[in-house]
Amino acid sequence: MKNWELAELPLIIDLETKKVLKALPSAHAALAELKGIASTIPNQSILINTLGLQEAKDSSAIENIITTHDDLYKSELNLDSFKSLNAKEVQNYISALKKGFELINKTKLLTNKTILQIQEVLEDNKAGFRKLPGTALKNAATGETIYTPPQDYEDILNLMGNLEKYINNSEVQDCDPLIKMAIIHFQFESIHPFYDGNGRTGRIINILYLILEELQTLPILYLSKYIIKHKSEYYKFLQKVRDENLWEDWILFMIKGAEETAIETINLTFKIKQLMLDFKHRLRDNYKFYSQDLLNNLFKHPYTKIEFVVNDLGVSRLTAANYLNKLSEDKLLRKEKLGTGNYYINEALFELLTKR
Repeated sequence: MKNWELAELPLIIDLETKKVLKALPSAHAALAELKGIASTIPNQSILINTLGLQEAKDSSAIENIITTHDDLYKSELNLDSFKSLNAKEVQNYISALKKGFELINKTKLLTNKTILQIQEVLEDNKAGFRKLPGTALKNAATGETIYTPPQDYEDILNLMGNLEKYINNSEVQDCDPLIKMAIIHFQFESIHPFYDGNGRTGRIINILYLILEELQTLPILYLSKYIIKHKSEYYKFLQKVRDENLWEDWILFMIKGAEETAIETINLTFKIKQLMLDFKHRLRDNYKFYSQDLLNNLFKHPYTKIEFVVNDLGVSRLTAANYLNKLSEDKLLRKEKLGTGNYYINEALFELLTKR
């Protein structure tokens, strides 16, 4: 295997090839449609939470952190009687994603400080950028070293400083944001700046960058499911850039991923919206305690509990319990017991999210 050295950005090659330029308009159209439909959901935390949980599950699965939807939603309840290490790691992912979204909304920048904070929440440690040599990316089946990222701490700092400038200064390279997203993702994964969590942090950076570029307003476009579906191509195209400097295939792969994922998310968001409307009519027509806040709660949390309703509606614990128990008696929710606590499942939403 020949020695390949990671160069600083910008790339001094023609990235906007005919094939790339041809692929961009339909991808941008899909992203614009998703941005539009997302804005019609009354409480946007519903999409951030429900779709964010799906992304957390899929992104973690790429790193062989496997959990079920049931365990994932149970872990969100924070019930003492339920413990799952993998589900906790997935929950860390959604927390890291929300942290990154909060920070870029505040600063309008995606800095190394923000990236470090995302990784800190994700991995629940303050290890920071790699200081010790020895990191190598290996073939899981054969153990063969596929790629050795920069080993020296100063090199990592310099490359991350260069990447930070590339992300935040449009004058460094004037090209389409989807092309830049592909380059940023390649560069970050090739620097591999952390001891752990590089893949998941890199996938969070993808969506945050699209928000910075105003192609999206919410962190709901997630490429992890697309990467799982095309995992061998993902790694093959990454490596072909390193081995042969073949950028076109990698950029086309990422543009196609953004388009396909946007279309899938549009369809899912539309179905969530329709389901919410159905629930709204059923609640409003049959229950005096109907409120938009209650409806939002039942869709923000596929599994909800009394404490969630108390916090979201500002009602007493007894009132919240009465609401949820009445809805479970009438089969709008399914009541389950775990240890000494109860939780309530929005089965229609659960089915929608798990049968993607």
